[in-house]
Amino acid sequence: MGKNKSGQKGNAMKKSQQMTNGGTGNGQPAAKKDAAGQNKMAVMPMNTLLLTMSIPLMLSLLVQSLYNIVDSIFVSRYSEQALTATSLVYAIQFLMIAVGVGTNVGLNSLLSRYVGAKKNEDACRAATTGLILNIASALVFSLVGLFFSKPIAGLMTSDPELKKLCIQYMQVCVIFCYGTFIQTYGQRLLQAVGDTILSMVSLISGAIINIILDPIMIFGLLGCPEMGIRGAAIATVIGQCTGAVVALVLNKTKNPVIHVHFKGYHFNLDDVKAIYRVGMPTIVMQAIGSVMTFAVNAVLMTVSTTAVAFFGVYYKLQNFLMMPMNGLGQATIPIVGFNFGSGNKDRIRQAWKCVVPAGIVMAVIGTVIFLAIPGPLLGLFAASEEMLAIGVPALRIISLTFVFATMTIIFGYFASGLGNGVINMVGGAIRQLVVLVPLVWLFTNFLGISYTWYAMWISEVLAFIYSLISIRKELKKKAGF
Repeated sequence: MGKNKSGQKGNAMKKSQQMTNGGTGNGQPAAKKDAAGQNKMAVMPMNTLLLTMSIPLMLSLLVQSLYNIVDSIFVSRYSEQALTATSLVYAIQFLMIAVGVGTNVGLNSLLSRYVGAKKNEDACRAATTGLILNIASALVFSLVGLFFSKPIAGLMTSDPELKKLCIQYMQVCVIFCYGTFIQTYGQRLLQAVGDTILSMVSLISGAIINIILDPIMIFGLLGCPEMGIRGAAIATVIGQCTGAVVALVLNKTKNPVIHVHFKGYHFNLDDVKAIYRVGMPTIVMQAIGSVMTFAVNAVLMTVSTTAVAFFGVYYKLQNFLMMPMNGLGQATIPIVGFNFGSGNKDRIRQAWKCVVPAGIVMAVIGTVIFLAIPGPLLGLFAASEEMLAIGVPALRIISLTFVFATMTIIFGYFASGLGNGVINMVGGAIRQLVVLVPLVWLFTNFLGISYTWYAMWISEVLAFIYSLISIRKELKKKAGF
């Protein structure tokens, strides 16, 4: 696709529209198109495009976060010790999610650039490679869960009963992790051609199954045996597998461009390099969250198991409230990638001017929610008086960092769309590990638990400053502004 000056008027716009018409050379459309047959990522007004692509993604991510939220709500009513166990195991789950999300973010970025450049055969080959990478990654984690669950649980806690609960939950979630990898993969293929609605459908289908099965399997309802924390894990795995099947079916029947073809497939190392050039920094960034939760849990365990339970609840609540911002950021990857691949710098500028203000507004809303109703939020998890005493002031302190965190996240996703995943990785490292963990240890040990949460003020501001400087350089280099 040639250069498209969509910001110009008159004949220039007509020329732009003509350039975005046409097929793939094999009778298929170039990507998700509007009623006029034009590629929406090239010509749709940017505000409308971001809205139509990000809202399904936001809903998808919100629903995805319900997997852990719902588990924790029902498990908290089973026992606080079971809730503590899920909080500890979440560090391992987060690592698993990191590899799946990172691999498929890299795949999404590559596919969007191929589709934008009308290289659809290359896109199909890369999609097949991506499926192989996801299955291989799931196999590695499955073996880890099978052979190393007990040693890992031993690193988390020395309490025999808590260790037993950790093993029960971890073994099911990690050994049977194929659903979460394939579900994420299928969603990214749909997103790469601009179809975020079907991506949302696949995710919601799995989440609904999980929500229905959780109380049945945990408490032994409708004739099902009471399985406690293991039941929560089984419900999650069944939900993820359901979402994976739906995602694959939708890609097979509804994806107009990208299809997996093993017949005649040739492995291309350049595709793998391109996937992980963007994906590996994202994996590292996401994995940092796993290391951070593991390290912070270790510090808080010296205070009380209730402090650990609270941090697990906070992290899941924060992830839930930050999902709209993540959805907005993720919507920019295919938009920016497509227009970068087609050489349309004006559209990249338009995306920047839309996504940044929208992210700030959503971050402010999240801040207000945490400031206004911290008690009721913790009450969803049957919070004890001790948890409320720790958690209510903590949520209010942490909420003041949401604008900085959101900008760091959005800058990182924008850079990923331009083919640079390093900004995302380094920004995440600063805000979640390099600065945060040492400060949490210092503040907890020398000032007390009530001061622990101020560590986030420092780490989030420093991450924001780094990301802002870096994305401005990247935009100047690749988009001319």
